[in-house]
Amino acid sequence: MTRPERLVLAAGTATDIGKTWVGGQVLSRLRGDGVAVAARKPAQSAEADDPGPSDAAVLAAATGEPVEQVCPPHRWYTVAMAPPMAAGALGLPVPTLDELVAELTWPDGPACQVGWVETVGGPRSPIGADGDAVDLADALDPDLVALVADAGLGTVNSVRLGVDVFAPRPVVVFLNRFDAADDLHRRNLDWLRTRERLEVVTDLEALTNRVAGRPAP
Repeated sequence: MTRPERLVLAAGTATDIGKTWVGGQVLSRLRGDGVAVAARKPAQSAEADDPGPSDAAVLAAATGEPVEQVCPPHRWYTVAMAPPMAAGALGLPVPTLDELVAELTWPDGPACQVGWVETVGGPRSPIGADGDAVDLADALDPDLVALVADAGLGTVNSVRLGVDVFAPRPVVVFLNRFDAADDLHRRNLDWLRTRERLEVVTDLEALTNRVAGRPAP
């Protein structure tokens, strides 16, 4: 598999945490800065009548790629379940982790400076018959894991659990929907940074710089 110059695995602490929106924002910013980007979603699932764009469509819009390159059409499942469960419910072959990894292809050489691989659900949500986001990280050996989390109740627990399972890989935590005027949000941020000594950002530009491997301004 051709590997991007810099490979980032995007995970969330749970489902519907906003990792696809965050990915779209980060990749759009990088592309606007002239960075060659590509995104991959090994498998995706949603109800057939879901009115919103698919995860792959959001990422494709950000990178300028055909949506079919972001996620192969045979890995689009029209049931809102984890992909291997959705495949089983639809009577389709359930993919293994090796099969999903083998389908990840990237533009050659300088055509891909940053590659973004988005997982599903939380770190331990199954993405294939025999693997989850942590197993995918083991298979891909990314340069960075971007862990998207909520900023409110339960944040400290979910972030700590998420960071722990990806150890010893470098993890940057992004607190999505962070409100500096919210006392709980501020306390969660302070606790994670000072008590847990984790790398936590709340600003999309800061996350974009980290994803690109740029020094902090």
